[in-house]
Amino acid sequence: MLSKFKIIAFTHKNIDIKDIGKLHIDETQVKERFDSLKSNLNIDELLYLSTCNRVEFMLSTIEAIDSSFLKKFFTAFDPAWNTNDISWAVDNAKVFVGDEALHHEFSVASSIDSLVVGEREIITQVRNAYDKCDAHGLTGDMIRLVIKKTIEVAKDVYTHTNIAKNPVSVVSLAYRKLRDLNVKQDARFLIIGSGVTNSTMAKYLTKHQFSNFTVFNRTLANAQKLAEEIKGKAFPLSELKDFKEGFDVIVTCTGSSESVITPELYKNLVGNDRSKKVVIDLAIPNDLDAEILNNYDVNLIAISNLQEVAKENLLSREQEMGACKAIIEKSIDELKQILKTRKVELAMSEVPKKVKEIRVIANEVFAKDLENLDVHSKEVLDKILAYMEKKYISVPMKMAKDILIEDAKSK
Repeated sequence: MLSKFKIIAFTHKNIDIKDIGKLHIDETQVKERFDSLKSNLNIDELLYLSTCNRVEFMLSTIEAIDSSFLKKFFTAFDPAWNTNDISWAVDNAKVFVGDEALHHEFSVASSIDSLVVGEREIITQVRNAYDKCDAHGLTGDMIRLVIKKTIEVAKDVYTHTNIAKNPVSVVSLAYRKLRDLNVKQDARFLIIGSGVTNSTMAKYLTKHQFSNFTVFNRTLANAQKLAEEIKGKAFPLSELKDFKEGFDVIVTCTGSSESVITPELYKNLVGNDRSKKVVIDLAIPNDLDAEILNNYDVNLIAISNLQEVAKENLLSREQEMGACKAIIEKSIDELKQILKTRKVELAMSEVPKKVKEIRVIANEVFAKDLENLDVHSKEVLDKILAYMEKKYISVPMKMAKDILIEDAKSK
């Protein structure tokens, strides 16, 4: 069963972070894209995880994940991709299978594989990715069990190690960069997008005494909600092009697959002001069009230039890695046992049906004998058969589970 569990991963460890945006899919396209991909490539289950420093595809399939499969996978993944895009994905994909895939997934959720080791956001991102894919009917029994155990492992790591002591996150790293630029307390902030990352950043800024905020979001109600929390103003994103009040810092993180801040839009926002601006762009792919950096004086704080600070963070937490890995190894053994038990449960799921069929046939075979019984005798016989039916169903299952437990103890 575990041999079917596979992961195709693209992370900050094997590709440049700016390239991860190539694999981003708008939420509205997830179901359509992956329904088609599943049916065409003999994939039973699929989970898509996309964060600022990784995109991963969790699969349950009997197919071997070789270069031929990967080529078909990425051809189906994005019909707009050309041969160079597909070759890039095939060449850079990191594939994990079975035990190795479990180890990778547990490491991801425990944040020891993250750009920022010890950040807790990843466990929420994994859970949300599962909930969305499950709601689309993309996942099944295998991925359900893996994700359930993954969340347990992450909580265990955060509770019983110091990996998350004095927690650091992408947001806190970005703020650290902003602080080093000595931005004045009365700086004017434009916040574009009101999702989790920007909401966290906005609250971080208010905590450090910044107070001049204007929030733009596609859904005005969400912009208003964030603006109310940070005592700012709110507008729909469609009105950003007409904003003339100026700014000192832009904080942007949207789910758009294209640049939200185009050269034309930036020109409208900056007007005649030629002072140096700060843009905190935590979106993948970036919200800020790269051409803007060639024409304007901008201090850009993006995921890609937070990596050096993240390396320092990793060194400070290196001593906790051993404890984390011990928890992960123990949890892999536990999940393998759970999957074995589940395999038995599925294999024996037909037993109740078969037992009931035998009872129906028995009633037909002994129909004449049953007719000679009085009402009380029939009731007693029904009770006996019902009792035996229940035992015939439960006893083999218990025996099978006991065998699995003893087998696990002997290893």
